[in-house]
Amino acid sequence: MTIGISFAAAADGTRSTTTAGRGIVADALRAADPVGARAVANETAWRSRYLQHFRRLVEAGVDSPAAWLAIADAGLQSVHQHLSADDAPLADVLTAPVGRQLATVEVAGSAEPSTELALPYHGRSLRGQQLRDHLAGWVDQGVLEPSAAVAVGEVIDHPEWLALAGHTVVVLGAGAEMGPVGPLLGWGARVAAVDLPRPAVWERLIRLARAGAGTLLVPADSAEPTDLAAAAGADLLTEVPEIADWLGGLDGRLVLGNYLYADGGTHVRLSVAADLLGTRVAGDRPDTALAFLATPTDVFVVPRAAVEQSTRAYTGRSGTAKVLGRPLRWVTRGRLMHRAYPPDADPGIADALVPAQGPNYVLAKRIQRWRAASARADGRLVSFHVAPSTRTQSVIKNRALAAAYAGARRFGVEIFEPDTANTLMAALLVRDLAGPPSRHEHPWQDEAHAAVHGGLWRCAYEPRSMLGLAAVLGYAASRR
Repeated sequence: MTIGISFAAAADGTRSTTTAGRGIVADALRAADPVGARAVANETAWRSRYLQHFRRLVEAGVDSPAAWLAIADAGLQSVHQHLSADDAPLADVLTAPVGRQLATVEVAGSAEPSTELALPYHGRSLRGQQLRDHLAGWVDQGVLEPSAAVAVGEVIDHPEWLALAGHTVVVLGAGAEMGPVGPLLGWGARVAAVDLPRPAVWERLIRLARAGAGTLLVPADSAEPTDLAAAAGADLLTEVPEIADWLGGLDGRLVLGNYLYADGGTHVRLSVAADLLGTRVAGDRPDTALAFLATPTDVFVVPRAAVEQSTRAYTGRSGTAKVLGRPLRWVTRGRLMHRAYPPDADPGIADALVPAQGPNYVLAKRIQRWRAASARADGRLVSFHVAPSTRTQSVIKNRALAAAYAGARRFGVEIFEPDTANTLMAALLVRDLAGPPSRHEHPWQDEAHAAVHGGLWRCAYEPRSMLGLAAVLGYAASRR
């Protein structure tokens, strides 16, 4: 049998992503901010004004870890009220029988594993001291948090970590450009791939595995298919029990990594399906670790040092920027080119939400953040990192975002190429799994630790206030 994850049906049979999103956010806020919850419940223009409510979700939890975790737990509980499994409770997925058995096909690499961390960057391969120097430069420029440079430096010091001996890294969305499959296989790791049954995706993954040094575990219809690419794959939206059963039979400590992306409400459904998968797998294998990549275009709490660097950038901006900034702010009633933080903020609130992404995208990523916080509080090992804005196909197909990315460097923001981003984030995953645990007093500090935000947290201007101008400046470049 298959059980499809979908938004709950209303009395008239419709399935509204707006109703679900507004309801989940209201329920989450109610745990710590009843006034904010009421504002969400009464919101009549959700798709245009959702930004302020998602920001409030973060602000309401800053004062105490208890409030932060209460929001996360209430949000996760509300997901079960607003989504369903074939119109039955989502919890049914956790005990549903398996409809088909997935076999495991191993694809072994033919190369020797890498013996040191190398970061591809604009046609070069940065390693050793050159890589350390580049990381230090990124810290000076505000491209990433200093803790990220320290974490990557530990991986440079311990190349034996790269193969992740004793682990099996499960990559949900194995074909995604931001996924770690390529770097991990190059380092000799063991990777279990989960993606849709699309032969083109699996042909690419199989080629990658054979050229690498690790082992790719492929879910397939049979253990000896005549055409592996055609027999491989599973649909997470309808086959959570089947995938969970398959993962349960794999060796090594499982690391369940969510690298999924889809347009619109499907992204929310995938985040929920992945969450159910993690819960079902961990029920049988409690040592299962979780891994997430957060988008930098969200709202995060940031340390005082980030506020100070942003303030220095704002006060030290060029005379031309100051002259042009005043009329722009006046004409747009303060919407363009305003400073990112009050100069005395401690901590600060980095609001980089992008309206073009839409409320479903933000909700899908927020569900992952809630699970990361809740699982960590329960003692689970969680790898969670803010990843940089990256020129992936899913992003640059949006013309407005592509133009903004092309103009972002003018404002001190670096947009990464996919091979640089996924290798860097894979290295941070290795550090979390192989190195000593990092502990912080507040969950927001866990989210900010080793973040690679590309400069969005430390640039002079609030990101949304420069987005339109960046798009105008980058339009010609993005066309090229």
